[in-house]
Amino acid sequence: MKKRITAITAVLSLMPFGQPMVIGTGAILTSAAVLFSVPEKAKAENEEFYFKRAYKKAEEGDYYGAISDYNNAIEINPEEARYYALRSTSKSLIKDFRGAISDLNMAITRNPDEGWFYLLRGNNEMLLNNKKDACNDWRKASAFGTKYAVENLKNYCS
Repeated sequence: MKKRITAITAVLSLMPFGQPMVIGTGAILTSAAVLFSVPEKAKAENEEFYFKRAYKKAEEGDYYGAISDYNNAIEINPEEARYYALRSTSKSLIKDFRGAISDLNMAITRNPDEGWFYLLRGNNEMLLNNKKDACNDWRKASAFGTKYAVENLKNYCS
């Protein structure tokens, strides 16, 4: 066994980098670039990769790009509430308030004890002139101690 491994290693070491090597019916490249590109591809399929890239795009004002990357993160892990909530923020910034509310509904379904989800949904409801629904959401948010919910209640809900 040791002799076979040594023989294979010796043959591979004689091959120039980047040249194809045929094994059975498949071919591989003996290049270091291949070794480095595989982990990057695997990394790109990771939900955290898409989440971080989406967050950065949103910070830079690329809301459509952020939504696309949040979609990818959600496709990989549809149970993560923060992906829906953050996608809702990008949707709100492109004035897709109904889409933002839909995302916040999904976030609340997954994590009903997160006050800022109710705050954000209330904000979007108010932008659609649904004052009653907005006030109800801000009451829920304030019950969780969410900052700004109390201020919104004082300013818009009597």
